[in-house]
Amino acid sequence: MDLYEYQAKELFAAHGVPTLPGSVATDPNGAKAAAEELGGPVVVKAQVKAGGRGKAGGVKLAESPTEAREKAEAILGLDIKGHVTRQVLVTEASDIADEYYFSYLLDRANRRFLAIASVEGGMEIEEVAATKPEAVAQVPIDPIRGVDEATAREIVEAARFPASIADQVADIAVKLWEAFVAEDATLAEINPLVSDPQGTVLALDGKVTLDGNASFRQPKQAELVDEGAEDPLEAKAKAKDLNYVKLDGEVGIIGNGAGLVMSTLDVVAYAGEGHNGVKPANFLDIGGGASAEVMAAGLDVILGDSDVKSVFVNVFGGITACDAVANGIVQALGMLGDEASKPLVVRLDGNNVEQGRAILAEANHPLVTVVDTMDGAAEAAAELAAGK
Repeated sequence: MDLYEYQAKELFAAHGVPTLPGSVATDPNGAKAAAEELGGPVVVKAQVKAGGRGKAGGVKLAESPTEAREKAEAILGLDIKGHVTRQVLVTEASDIADEYYFSYLLDRANRRFLAIASVEGGMEIEEVAATKPEAVAQVPIDPIRGVDEATAREIVEAARFPASIADQVADIAVKLWEAFVAEDATLAEINPLVSDPQGTVLALDGKVTLDGNASFRQPKQAELVDEGAEDPLEAKAKAKDLNYVKLDGEVGIIGNGAGLVMSTLDVVAYAGEGHNGVKPANFLDIGGGASAEVMAAGLDVILGDSDVKSVFVNVFGGITACDAVANGIVQALGMLGDEASKPLVVRLDGNNVEQGRAILAEANHPLVTVVDTMDGAAEAAAELAAGK
């Protein structure tokens, strides 16, 4: 789960990372009130989960509360890379002397944690890394040792932070790591990390991604979810405890096992090239169990997607045998009734496959087509989605 800037900075502050005070407003009058409370010049910042806010007009300086109201009115409702601004952060304006970059992330490719730091912050770090790789320090982090003072100083030295602020940056590095671990984050980024003319260092902006797999031990993080910004289908699937991701396509996908579902996405995309370019509409892994309730829940979510024209159910029977899956499909269609109105292509293989196919054949449901092979089923689903 990605956090808004204000949420990231609240998380930073809770772990001792220095930030500037600010308040969130959902209307222009609220922005004016926040500016009055802060006093002095403020910055009004769009709260969307996308980069490039400044270039899109989503970050504006206001010298007075009245001006803060005007700036908020211009920003609220602004579309930034497909994200509509529904709230703004009103925060103290900062006198910036220098801008830097600092982050911790989960380096999945190398199966490690990584600290990335640069004295050239304030812009896209990817651009800096591409044009001046020597300006970006990448320091692997031992997950057992973590970031103590000695490791923090190694990072500071590798990034060549000025000696005048080295102690402050090292302290922030330790506290940011504490936040990263305590909150089960996969990314904790400060960009920019700034120093003012007096040499005080603080986190001017923040980006945090939390690991949803750790939600069982982070119950308070449920309060951070912006339900209004969630995709309604993903929210519905989440409520049903389904592992679902909405994609931009026309063929709904149901499978058991993440690897099988990923393979199914590939074969459907390949088959779709010959049928007007239709693509997979979602990722949905129903796991090892394929009971009628689970299958009905999955079909209910997928059939609720107006973009879906056909559904491909791809199941390999293992612990849950194919006959149980077939019964689940038949019962699920009965439970959904008229809500099930789009064609299903079903491919079963594995344990008790013949019994499963026999159950579907006996049911003879008008929406169900059984295809023996994965490639053949993908072809049939793509053809149905294309309306041929």
